[in-house]
Amino acid sequence: MIYGMKITEGLSDSRGILHWVMGTLLAAMATLPMVRLGANSTTAGMVFLVLVVWVSAQAGVWLSVYVALLCALSFDYYFLLPIGTLQLQGIQQWVAMISFLISCGVVSRVAERARSQARHAERRKADVERLYELAQEMMLSQDSTGLIRDLPNLIRRIFALNDVVLYVRDQDRFCASAPQVPETVEHSLREITESRISVSPSPDGFSTQALMLGLRPVGALAWSPDLLSREVATAVSAQVAIALTRATALEVSARLEALREGERLRTALIDSLTHELRTPLTSIRAAATTLMEGEGLDDASRLDLATIVDEEASRLDSLVGEAVEMAEIDAQVVQVRLAPQFPRALLDHAAGESRAALAAHHVVIQVEEPEKPAWFDPHLLGRVLRHLLENAGRYSPPGSRIALCGRRAGERLEFTVEDSGPGIDPSDLPRIFEKFYRGKQGSASRKGSGMGLAIARALIAAHGGGIDVSSVPGQGTIFRFWVPLVEDELARRSTNLHGGETDVFQEGL
Repeated sequence: MIYGMKITEGLSDSRGILHWVMGTLLAAMATLPMVRLGANSTTAGMVFLVLVVWVSAQAGVWLSVYVALLCALSFDYYFLLPIGTLQLQGIQQWVAMISFLISCGVVSRVAERARSQARHAERRKADVERLYELAQEMMLSQDSTGLIRDLPNLIRRIFALNDVVLYVRDQDRFCASAPQVPETVEHSLREITESRISVSPSPDGFSTQALMLGLRPVGALAWSPDLLSREVATAVSAQVAIALTRATALEVSARLEALREGERLRTALIDSLTHELRTPLTSIRAAATTLMEGEGLDDASRLDLATIVDEEASRLDSLVGEAVEMAEIDAQVVQVRLAPQFPRALLDHAAGESRAALAAHHVVIQVEEPEKPAWFDPHLLGRVLRHLLENAGRYSPPGSRIALCGRRAGERLEFTVEDSGPGIDPSDLPRIFEKFYRGKQGSASRKGSGMGLAIARALIAAHGGGIDVSSVPGQGTIFRFWVPLVEDELARRSTNLHGGETDVFQEGL
């Protein structure tokens, strides 16, 4: 069996003369046993015919013709009268030889056709598998821009090509598997896109084809070398055309969705600001009108009205500041400016800026920081802490504890703001960082604009960090955010930490 496999391998090797040698040996191996056994002409003819059929099925028509000639000579010399010569005696011997030759020719042709059909079927099977892989890769891709950029490399890898160039008509750009695209190929792709030619040769050894979606050209494809059959090239071009159209549709849909979302946010911002601005303005106007009339007002009443004007003006200023911050975030003009600073200094400064919101609370700062200062943007993180502290002061009962913590956690700085307020309803937690979402507590108390947490998340994201929240109703809320830890080389070598707890507002703020 192993010997037969080696013979088959030799017959299928068309790069040398081994298959011809093997054919000669097979003819000899078939002849010698029959000569020794004294086989008659009928038996010998059948054996030789079977050998020719087998060789034709394994190695092709030319080798089968060669083996057929060897078998015909052996058949004539050893089994047809007169034995031992290449002459034929009588009509019966001629008929036997002619019949043998015709049979060899017919079976060789039939076997070669079957072999060719088998090769064609294998090629079609391989092409279908490659087309399926290409379609699967394109359908699974969620990044439309990345898909267009990666299509040439994808086609080159799947179909074992050297170079692939894709021209996208709507964007008037080229994507290629090679670093540079020859100018002649670019010109050819633009030309066939406009002329809507199917497959055509191109300079520099490329084959090109227009990408059509219905009657509309969407681009063109070029590949080298010309290994794709016409059917495969048409199928690949159809798939690529569909992928380009799908990618364009996704981009258009994303732009429309962004426009709709922007319009929705602008409408929500205007509605929210209109409502929120009217409330303090109404209070300010009422207090100012009363002060202007001045009838029946004592000094205590005037002081109360002036306090109302001051508080509502401060609230108005806070709303305008939040609107400006949201506009900066939407315009993507937020910049991170790193500076060396200790986390404790950041927390102390943030608590000092939020003194008014935290005046009725017991604030504790707990810090575990490196010996050397870390690099972060104190302005951005200060704005984040201000939003979180104002929320904690707004929703926590007077006299409750508010804790600020800072520590190093692996390769990042982590900060937490913990309060002892009523907590957040579990149904509100998934949406708590959305713009203008205030949740049940905020809606019931009419406190806040719903922009503070959205602003905080956007500022932390600009810094390369993240934020999350955990809350137990009735027990309080913990906001935790982190940013990448950036240190100089000396700070990286020094990992000794020191910490402590300081009650910075022991008398109350």
